[in-house]
Amino acid sequence: MFLRRLPQAVCALLACVCLILAYEDEMEVNYADNYYNEITEGENPEPTPSQAPCISRDLTRWDKLFSMMESSQMRENMLLQYADDITKVEMASLRAEILRFIVQYGGTCGTAMESAGRKMASLLESRFKETMERLKPRDSASGAAAAAAGNSVWNLNQLEDKLQQLLAAARTQTSRLTKLETSCHSGPAAGMGLNTKPGSKLPEEQEVTPREAALDGVLAAMQRARVELEEVLRSSRQRLLPAGLETALLFPMRSRRIYTSVVPDAPLSLSSFTVCMWVKPTAVSNRTVLFSYGNRRNPYEIQLLLGHTSAHLTVGGEAHLVEARGVVSPGGTSEWVHLCGAWSSERGLASLWAAGKKVASSPGVAEGHVLPDGGSLQLGQERANGVAGFEGGLDPKVAFAGKMTGVNMWDRVLSEEEMSQLALREGPGANPRGNVVAWGVTEMVPHGGAQFIN
Repeated sequence: MFLRRLPQAVCALLACVCLILAYEDEMEVNYADNYYNEITEGENPEPTPSQAPCISRDLTRWDKLFSMMESSQMRENMLLQYADDITKVEMASLRAEILRFIVQYGGTCGTAMESAGRKMASLLESRFKETMERLKPRDSASGAAAAAAGNSVWNLNQLEDKLQQLLAAARTQTSRLTKLETSCHSGPAAGMGLNTKPGSKLPEEQEVTPREAALDGVLAAMQRARVELEEVLRSSRQRLLPAGLETALLFPMRSRRIYTSVVPDAPLSLSSFTVCMWVKPTAVSNRTVLFSYGNRRNPYEIQLLLGHTSAHLTVGGEAHLVEARGVVSPGGTSEWVHLCGAWSSERGLASLWAAGKKVASSPGVAEGHVLPDGGSLQLGQERANGVAGFEGGLDPKVAFAGKMTGVNMWDRVLSEEEMSQLALREGPGANPRGNVVAWGVTEMVPHGGAQFIN
């Protein structure tokens, strides 16, 4: 079978070769270049005119500056817009958190704060009314003047204690209210026993404002009460006598007839002494007499004086003088001032003390001198020189006007510790009474308009 088909295959192969040879003869290859825009040698075409390119001019320094400013302004606007968007988003989230916090803690905590504030306000108001009632003047019977003096001093001391307690309570309640408000804004809900429904709606801002206004009102009322209590306490201290003393001498004005004579408990033939007193002058002149002792021969044996802003002590005459400046003010003072004068003839050392501190001292003041006995001792005036009737020769310009208390005199020079103890405004400073003149024991006779007050 293979031999039978072999001639057929050879014939087919020969036919294919013939066809291929015939096709290659018919194809003609043209290698010439066909350019349609070919230019001949004899032609010189003119160039086509073209538009000149844009030439950029040089920018000046101001143009560059304006360009930079425009660029920076654009960047700033973009940053501001971005910051504004971020702030709005953060504020919205913060508001949502605050409202959620108010739902959880605001109800019970706000009610507790409001009730506590109302209770504290009512308590302070009741105590304040009670205190003001105690401050009202009470009518006393004319026949019980001595008993009323002791009771009034005791009542004033008790009133001061009550005011101190009330002021301390106000401060304590203010501190507690502040702590309560802080714990309500920062404390956990578990510690307060709050139960919040998960489906409760967020309250509006109008629901929170009344509670805040009520708390602000309570705080403002407590602050006003505290200021009023401090004013009442300050005024009561000004009316109270210093060092627990119960009575004082009042010299209502300057007059030759207004003074107080003192009858000493011991003779005044002394070689040393200490004189102390509390004074509250209404006004101070160039020479204001507080304490004066003298006789007909020498009316200026001892003088404790005020002069404008200074204090003076003379012993044995006006030539022997010790001066301390800046002790009082010329227009008087609203506070009590404690003054002491001490002298010893051994070395003639004289000293002045104010508020328990030594403010002046001088040696050689009437050294070796001994005070004569048999003279007269006055408060608020000085003895008239060579006048038998006494009152007729007094000078109203040197008279003392104001209040005086705690006048004591010793026949020795007190120590520095004793001087400091006497000048204590609070406490038993007046207990150590003098052995020559003792306040509340020695006879003192007011003349003219001078009088004892509580």
